[in-house]
Amino acid sequence: MRIRPATRQDTLAIAELTLLAGEGIPAYFWAQVQRTEESIVDVGARCALSETENFSYRNARLALLDGEIAGIMLAYRLPSIVAAEALSLFPEFIRPLLELEQCVPNSYYVNMLATYPKFRNRGVGSALMGVVDGLATQAGCTLSSVAVFEENRTAFRLYERIGYRVIATRPVVAHPCHPYRGKVVLLTRDVVRG
Repeated sequence: MRIRPATRQDTLAIAELTLLAGEGIPAYFWAQVQRTEESIVDVGARCALSETENFSYRNARLALLDGEIAGIMLAYRLPSIVAAEALSLFPEFIRPLLELEQCVPNSYYVNMLATYPKFRNRGVGSALMGVVDGLATQAGCTLSSVAVFEENRTAFRLYERIGYRVIATRPVVAHPCHPYRGKVVLLTRDVVRG
C-alpha cells in the first residue's frame, strides 16, 4: 500500500469517496451549488478543486492498493475559535459537528476517512491514519482530532484502537440527508513526533 497526496486529477475519486463517507451530508451541500446537467459527483469534483477551502484536493491523502485508489483521508489544521454567530449561519443539523470542532481549535482535524467497498478490511483506514502524526507535525499541531457519529461503530472502533479518546459529544440533529440519530463524538490524541 502506498499513501500519496491527492492531485487535481484525483477530484472525481475524492468526490466519490466523500459521498461514501458523508452518507448524504456532502450531497445535501453540493446540491445547493449544483449546475444544470451536472451530477452530484461532478459538483463534488469541482468543489475539490478549491485552492482555499478545507474541502480540497490539497488536504487529501490517498491510499493506493494494486495501483488503484483504495481510500482517502481529508485532514487539515482547524482554525482558532469561530464566533458563535458564525455557527448560526449553518443549517441546524450540521451545527453539532461544528460545535465539536470548536472544542479543539488549532488541532489537526481528520474530517473524513473512507475506503471503496472492494478495498475494505485490508487496512486502508489504519494506513491513512498512520500518516496523521507526520502531517500534524508539519502543520504545527500537537493534537489530532476527529468527529464521528457514535452509530458508525467501525470508524469509532478504529479511532479508539489507535489511541483516540472521547472528549466531548453532542446530540445528533435528525435530518433526511443522513441516517444517524444518537450522538456525534469528538475524539482526540496527542501527536507523536517522529
